[in-house]
Amino acid sequence: MSFAVDVNVLVYASDTGSRLHRAAHALLDEKARGREIFCLAWTTAMSYLRIVTHPGILTHPLHPDEALGNLRELVELPQVRMLAEREGFLEAYAEVSGGEPLRGKLVPDAHLAAILLQHDVRTLYTGDADFRRFSFLDVRNPFT
Repeated sequence: MSFAVDVNVLVYASDTGSRLHRAAHALLDEKARGREIFCLAWTTAMSYLRIVTHPGILTHPLHPDEALGNLRELVELPQVRMLAEREGFLEAYAEVSGGEPLRGKLVPDAHLAAILLQHDVRTLYTGDADFRRFSFLDVRNPFT
């Protein structure tokens, strides 16, 4: 079995001021000790770095070195696999978008969904209900 996490899980795990911090941190801690393959898309990893270091987003943004250290710690776990686009990505993107043009915040969601589809990852932990539009995904909200 394998699973992936969306960027909001990573962000809340680092944002100690968030009411969702404990749940996100607990999930990552549990999964870091588990045996399942932990899939992390590079696009998610880079979004994490962008968000947690941005003073306009977090009240107490992380120093870039701290954010990179957090990411490095996760990436170096033996069960973590980093995912990127494969040959035929645009076709996968078109498939997950269902033939309808996507706009705004749905574009990066479809980007991640297409990467997960290409890598046969079906479980995604996220607080973002928009991912439920991608019928192949088993979307699990760790914050409920």
